[in-house]
Amino acid sequence: MKPHATPVMVASVWFLWLALAPLAATRGQEDYRPAAHRLKAAEALTEEYLRGCIRFLADDLLEGRAPGTRGDRLAQLYLATEFQKLGLKPAFGSGGWLQPVALLGMTTRCPEQIVFRSSDGRTLSVRYLRDYVAVAGVQREQIELGPARVVFVGYGIVAPEYNWDDYKDVDVRGKIVLIVNNDPADDPELFEGEARTYYGRWDYKYAEAARHGAAAAIIIHTTPSAGYPWDVVESSWSGEQFQLRGSRDAHPQVEMWLSKRASAQLVALGGYTLEELFARARRRDFRPIDLGIQLRATFRVTLRPVDTANVVGLLPGSDRPEEAIIYTAHFDHLGVDPAEVAAGRDGIYNGALDNASGTAGLLALARAFAAQRPGPRRSIVFAAVAAEEQGLLGSRYLATHLPASITRPVACLNLDGMNIWGRTRDVTVIGLGRSSLDRWILRVAHWQGRTVRPDQFPDRGFYFRSDHFSFALQGIPAVSLDTGTDFIGQPPDWGRRVMEQWERKHYHRPSDEYSDSWNLGGAVQDLVLWYLVGSELADSGELPDWSSPHARPKVPQ
Repeated sequence: MKPHATPVMVASVWFLWLALAPLAATRGQEDYRPAAHRLKAAEALTEEYLRGCIRFLADDLLEGRAPGTRGDRLAQLYLATEFQKLGLKPAFGSGGWLQPVALLGMTTRCPEQIVFRSSDGRTLSVRYLRDYVAVAGVQREQIELGPARVVFVGYGIVAPEYNWDDYKDVDVRGKIVLIVNNDPADDPELFEGEARTYYGRWDYKYAEAARHGAAAAIIIHTTPSAGYPWDVVESSWSGEQFQLRGSRDAHPQVEMWLSKRASAQLVALGGYTLEELFARARRRDFRPIDLGIQLRATFRVTLRPVDTANVVGLLPGSDRPEEAIIYTAHFDHLGVDPAEVAAGRDGIYNGALDNASGTAGLLALARAFAAQRPGPRRSIVFAAVAAEEQGLLGSRYLATHLPASITRPVACLNLDGMNIWGRTRDVTVIGLGRSSLDRWILRVAHWQGRTVRPDQFPDRGFYFRSDHFSFALQGIPAVSLDTGTDFIGQPPDWGRRVMEQWERKHYHRPSDEYSDSWNLGGAVQDLVLWYLVGSELADSGELPDWSSPHARPKVPQ
């Protein structure tokens, strides 16, 4: 949920919802039963179909499906061919199945070591990858940073609705800001408690630093605040990064992460401890602290135009074709690490769960809708979007450049990773509580005999990390399907443990590979839910809306 009238109300409503949401699916939903034609169409959602799609998309031959690569083009061709076989229409008419997305690949060559220097001449050297990562924020071939002073700006948040301003009236133009990750969580009257808000996201923090004129921004990494360990930062932020070509989004010249160990050494150079600075940052009256430290460094950047595309199929509505339910799933992943391959190790980031599985689910949904007789009254858009791993770039472009025939987008239903562990008694919906989409979701889940839960890991900010968010920013009610945690035949805590273990071992690693041992019964269960929600909504005369004006997310300007 986004802020309501007062911070107290934000926390109270949020935690009340967390407490009551599992019960909501059992109230007022008893009369629902899907029509026979929908149950018949849902038979197209099979494990066998899912397995075939995932196996192909996650195969080594597609080389990790990084934007602009041969694997990317193979995936596009495969998806367009599948849409055509199912009888969908090209969403862009004469333009075909593909919506070109022009990217700029930016490979930042970072110094092996950068040296911070205190005012009394002491120095701290930090090593690339082990201690820091950095990428160019601006589309420029060389960036000369500094000598620039390092200023600690707490959480780097400006949130007028909370009367919170970490920058105050301090001028940080041309300086380097050091920022705590996430947002303050220990005061239930501020932000959303343990649930991360958009203010806790790294992309917000970098953009806010740029809006204040900072030359560079450094985020302090800790595993709890990021939701993933340092090696995920290494793999995700090294190598080629992407922006929309010609983008005017706010970015500082250099965007950096610093490990917790190196961050502790850095602030010690300025006479502080991390614990002391973290404690200060949690107060509303915090003021930026000049650490008395300077950094000078040169970053060279290789710029490479990269062309990728969203693959979009359309099932025109029979009655209101200009209105559409939009299903999304990203098909891209992280490609290949040449250094790992050269060393004789597996360097292909297959992205089987993330997100070949969700893309397979998108195809399965298209298969079910294509089999539905009579067809839906509103149009259904099936969008396999590109470059999600690089900042939701494909969905950002699609959300602002919808097919010309779609003048009234109704809702976005997203898939980002399917359940590979078996059937559940519950289902998780990222974005539950924000819109009236809840009503359709709850009644279908009740028919399935399942409980609906909000984000089970609200501290990790999943609502802001997947493609539905691009549509929510355009005012379109949007939610994302996620795996439940109450697995049939397993102990109560088994689901949470197995998902956390998977994240530790396989998230954004080459080991995210397809296995015949996956239990896709839960994936089919979830797809039936998502199909019925979209099908019912497509035939409804109602338009979903946000639960309150504050529930619609807005990026601060």
